[in-house]
Amino acid sequence: MTTLGGYADRIGRIDLTTLSVTYESIPDEWARKYIGGRGLGVKYVFENGAQVDPLSPENILCFMNGPLTGTEANMSGRMAIVTKSPLTGTVCDSHHGGWSAARLRWAGFDGLIFKGAADKPVYAYVHDGQVELLDASEVWGKGVHDTVKYFREKYGEKDLSVIAIGQAGENLVRFASWVNENDRASGRGGTGCVGGSKKLKAIVIKAQKKMPKAANLEAWKEAHKRALATIMAEENITSPRKGGLSVYGTNVLMNITSNMGALPTRNALVTSFEEHAEKISGEWVKEHILVDDPTCHACPVACKKEVEIKEGPFAGLRMESLEYEPAWSLGANCGNDDAASIAKLIDMANDYGVDAIEVGDVLAVYMEASEKGYTNGAGGLKWGDYMGMVETVKKIAFREGIGATLAEGTERAAKAWGHPEIAMTVKGMGIPAYDPRGLKGMGIAYATSNRGACHLRAYTPAAELNIMPFRSLKADPLEWKGKGELVKVFQDVHAVSDSFDLCKFSAFAEGMEEYTAQFNAITGLNYTVGEMLKCGERIYNLERYYNNLAGFREGSDYLPERFLKEPSTMPGSKGHVCELDLMLEEYYKARGWVNGVVPEEKLKELEII
Repeated sequence: MTTLGGYADRIGRIDLTTLSVTYESIPDEWARKYIGGRGLGVKYVFENGAQVDPLSPENILCFMNGPLTGTEANMSGRMAIVTKSPLTGTVCDSHHGGWSAARLRWAGFDGLIFKGAADKPVYAYVHDGQVELLDASEVWGKGVHDTVKYFREKYGEKDLSVIAIGQAGENLVRFASWVNENDRASGRGGTGCVGGSKKLKAIVIKAQKKMPKAANLEAWKEAHKRALATIMAEENITSPRKGGLSVYGTNVLMNITSNMGALPTRNALVTSFEEHAEKISGEWVKEHILVDDPTCHACPVACKKEVEIKEGPFAGLRMESLEYEPAWSLGANCGNDDAASIAKLIDMANDYGVDAIEVGDVLAVYMEASEKGYTNGAGGLKWGDYMGMVETVKKIAFREGIGATLAEGTERAAKAWGHPEIAMTVKGMGIPAYDPRGLKGMGIAYATSNRGACHLRAYTPAAELNIMPFRSLKADPLEWKGKGELVKVFQDVHAVSDSFDLCKFSAFAEGMEEYTAQFNAITGLNYTVGEMLKCGERIYNLERYYNNLAGFREGSDYLPERFLKEPSTMPGSKGHVCELDLMLEEYYKARGWVNGVVPEEKLKELEII
């Protein structure tokens, strides 16, 4: 057990095969070494074994919060869902915002771990330190939105969070997601597919606010004050109602990346959406369709942008939120510059419960395959055909027709057509909204991410676009040198914040000093910044060790050939490719790995074995 501050020291173990629940403490050593959230979830997944079939009853599905979750800490409303991915076969953690993580902590839990598979649909009702498994037959077959509505009517909307899968999870779409409170998705890696394989429809949490107490109250007051000041500072992008992230949301990046030739467009055939980018940008959204700025627990930034469509075929739609990543994946990536249709497609992704990034990637690869005659006569979809996109997303969720192929994910679909080279994927996961020919750091970040192509393992655009307060980390986006070392630093820092669990955007203002001070104050520990970073390094190496054991060995850190051999033709990055091999050499040296494999001496150094 752990007596550290910030922890409930309570994990719910749920066996869905026997429909039984037990409760256990967190091993103190694990809390000190792996923190919580992502790190602790990965440790539980690691101990369950790397050879498990992701869709077998033996795989575990963890819903984890961290020692800062549910406190006053800025942006501490994140939950990590951790499992072995059915999309990639790697360890996977996927996070969402809103209020469910805080409420899970207020209900008396650091995490819930599901194993086995139920015979009939069930949901978990969590309250007052207890977990009840109840019949979910009435909501099986429903979308996320109707499922949330059902439970709000049943339990009352006050103090309630509902995390659910939609029809995509039920139908084992490999990139199905868990969606919290209608619109906050743990999107990446197919965690919702794992839920569907277990017949687990929803986690319903009922809990009144009950802030965890800091072990050192005076130190906590000072640490929180300092961290909040950095978030509020007018020079930072996080500044409420003044910084770009707060004013325009994440979609403030659309015009920026397009203009610099770093926006993968039409399945990364080109690197800019040119004049069309403006039509789907955060600036356009704010001027034409923005109606509200919702926020998450303990967050003054309010980056979410709720929109309402007032005309056209999707008139009457009100949804949250036209984020940068899905606006890119269902917009520029598919040659679609119609913002209203993008809102509709994101809303469908949230309701069916699919990753809004991966679904755009799989549509884009379908469009390129159709254009080049690769689909063997299996339907077809043209660039920018948003009505066709709407129809195809539904087919994916229900595995109907071409949807059955696309439901397997971008990489498997391209392979099924005999053309794996058109899949913009790493380790089976589709890329997000940054082209490595215009942002070189993203190239090495995608390649070495432990969960597949991902911008959130190491968000190098923070340095390459100069949006961090730490000017010493400023980097030329078109320079490869130093990016391997930079990515290693970002990966370790983000492993820490994901384990607290804090929003990534906190790192646009706060640094490791602020993070460490808050962790020490809440837990009562006295870690140095170096010791805190060592925790992040340990977590990242544990993930990599798991993947090595799962079969990801030498040569598993790669990029699609398109980024390596087809130079950008767009202004800002014209003539550039991504020099991955040179960055990998630098990165492996910084990590102490051998061609992507963690050696035994590194595992011992980090006290993993």
